Amino acid sequence: MTPLFGHTRSIVRRNYALLEPSGFVASPAPQWQNAKAYVVISPAMGARFAQTHLVFESNGQGQGETEDNEFCAYVVKGSGRAQLAGKSGALRAGSFVYVPPATSWVIRANRGCEIVIFSRKYAPLASANAPAPRIGHAKDVPGQPFLGDPDARLQVLLPDEPAFDMAVNIFTYQPGATLPMVETHIMEHGLVMLGGQGVYRLHDDWHPVRAGDVIWMGPYCPQWFVAMGKEPASYLYYKDVNRPPL
Repeated sequence: MTPLFGHTRSIVRRNYALLEPSGFVASPAPQWQNAKAYVVISPAMGARFAQTHLVFESNGQGQGETEDNEFCAYVVKGSGRAQLAGKSGALRAGSFVYVPPATSWVIRANRGCEIVIFSRKYAPLASANAPAPRIGHAKDVPGQPFLGDPDARLQVLLPDEPAFDMAVNIFTYQPGATLPMVETHIMEHGLVMLGGQGVYRLHDDWHPVRAGDVIWMGPYCPQWFVAMGKEPASYLYYKDVNRPPL
């Protein structure tokens, strides 16, 4: 459907943003070849991390060294392969790759593959070593009822351990299911809708959302979600965890 002239659902506020994919614009990405990179969340917006969406052509590839950064990549669709620190694994829709600091990495992807990457500067913790590299798949992570609600299930992709300063999760709601409260917390989020639709409350505003939409939620932004329609709604999201506030 052709959008109305000059109309967009995208909005950027002081402590949140909603971006619809029709307005995404590719950015230069020297680490990636044969791929379009869309930097949808970044410190330029006010975030303390970056969220990048990649869409690959034939023989797509990225490689580098994380140095003092880290990232987690999630395959939305398509296939490829990852190599990092002696680990190697095939990638397909639902695969995820965690790359810790000071790690060399290579990701190859086939034409049409789409990957979402959450990246940030790693915050060391004196009482814990940096995490090890990890390659996994969402199907191997059971969805747990969120606060006892079987219609709202949470898949925790990265271990909830002190070494990890980021969490990457998948939340899936049956039609009509909601977050049980309006959350207000110190963690910030980067989010992409994977499927379905619903309404997200962000600060004092209410926004219809659907597959492909991106949301940034800054610290203490009031937030709430309800799944609507006839099919489940799901989203992939990042948050910062396990570090003191000062």
